Amino acid sequence: MKALVTGGGGFLGRAIIARLLERQTEVASLARSHYPDLERPGVMVRRGDVADPEAVAAAAEGCDVVFHTAAKAGAWGPYQEYFRTNVLGTRNVIEACRRQGVTRLIYTSSPSVVHDGGDLKGVDESRPYPPKFQAHYPATKAEAERLVLSANGDSLATVALRPHLIWGPGDNHLIPRIIARAKAGRLVKIKGGPYLVDSVYIDNAADAHLLAAERLSPRSPIAGRAYFISQGEPLGVDRLVDLILSAAGLPPVNRGLSPGTAYAVGWLFEMLYTLLPLSGEPPLTRFVANQLATSHWFDLTAARRDLGYSPTVSIAEGIERLKLHLSGR
Repeated sequence: MKALVTGGGGFLGRAIIARLLERQTEVASLARSHYPDLERPGVMVRRGDVADPEAVAAAAEGCDVVFHTAAKAGAWGPYQEYFRTNVLGTRNVIEACRRQGVTRLIYTSSPSVVHDGGDLKGVDESRPYPPKFQAHYPATKAEAERLVLSANGDSLATVALRPHLIWGPGDNHLIPRIIARAKAGRLVKIKGGPYLVDSVYIDNAADAHLLAAERLSPRSPIAGRAYFISQGEPLGVDRLVDLILSAAGLPPVNRGLSPGTAYAVGWLFEMLYTLLPLSGEPPLTRFVANQLATSHWFDLTAARRDLGYSPTVSIAEGIERLKLHLSGR
């Protein structure tokens, strides 16, 4: 088997590649930057953008399966940037699969595609897309997920996985931001909780993608479907943050804002960054404030039944591994 991983230089992409190499799979990676460390174990590293249809088609040549993890993440930035990578890029991946005769496409989606601004407590995959979104990221991920699932057919089988808050050693997004803000004294909790949230340790997220690839084929039970992926261990968001800080040897966060105040502060930052305009990303946005002040945990029944998914690394074990990683041991 030969597999292509888009976004192969990213946190999840690297974990999937490692799993594939363990299985003696021939692997190609498509990413915008060059990653010599991926070439050493034998990965065919292709430098390119998923928004470039020819680059995607060339990377997919000869592949049997594609793991599409590349995405524009975050809570701030022009809509066109999110559309270019998340929607146009996904459309190019689908077309490349058809053009090159790829029979399986595993797409990395997000639970935010069904977030309507309220709590998500134990919801399953029957939850519909909301009529509108609070940020460009979930809006474009939802559009991309629709494209992937509607592309499912007799020649190309597709499935979408929705991992929530992926974390662990090697994370270059969530954990570094939490630690940096804590050290700068800019991390606060949202009062009124606990707001229970699901998360997923990186090894479990990668395993879910491999399980999906094993079970995916045209007209298979999982073809054309989406699945929530998490630890199945909901924690208060402040508790999860404190565990990550403890792994970094940092004290818990004690400062807090009410949900209303956090939302107002997010709105103010958005106005300042839009009107002035300021570079970078606002410290807080309305979308992030709302995410922190609502519960997000999911029913894993379908993933357990159809994918055979069961998290092998618990949160407690994952935190211990993170602690060792951050301490350099």
